[in-house]
Amino acid sequence: MPYNHPLYSTDRAVSPVVGVVLLVGITLLLAATVSITAPGVGDELTDAAPTVAGSSGTYERYATGGGRYDEQIVRLTHESGETLVVRNLELVVDATDACGKTGRLVNLPAAGDDPRPTSRYVRGDDIFDNAANSVEGPIGTGDVDDDGEWSAGETAQFRLATSECRVDSGETIVVRLVHTPTDSVVVTRSIRA
Repeated sequence: MPYNHPLYSTDRAVSPVVGVVLLVGITLLLAATVSITAPGVGDELTDAAPTVAGSSGTYERYATGGGRYDEQIVRLTHESGETLVVRNLELVVDATDACGKTGRLVNLPAAGDDPRPTSRYVRGDDIFDNAANSVEGPIGTGDVDDDGEWSAGETAQFRLATSECRVDSGETIVVRLVHTPTDSVVVTRSIRA
């Protein structure tokens, strides 16, 4: 048989080589595109929530030792861990065991010389006492330590309104501190009355 027969044509070997070159070129183009767009994606994942290694919470039906609070006082103490930036926090109070309601303090710290959780600061059920000075510590401005941070050793306190959510002896409320930029719960305290 002569070599110029269609079965022995030398053009056939070119097709696989061209195909391989095209696939390698497409692969390199895709790799270059991904390497240009991917670095920004990883940056968002590196921002972690702050760590609170220890916290405590208390509930007082009636205030002991005087002070501005007189009834249904909740105190949350940041005992150890990273300093928290207050404007990045929300305080969630789940009182479903006591009154079937859940309230959330937002837009912290509460501003003014007599901070009170008005509608600007409350989401969900308004179970908070709206009287003057019912929010104190790092979550309310007007205190001596008003630096916008909640450091280890500092205590935040607020009152629950007896007219909206009476907490009786033996009932439990759950207080959660949420870091809003990461939507992470950094503190969860179950507090028994």
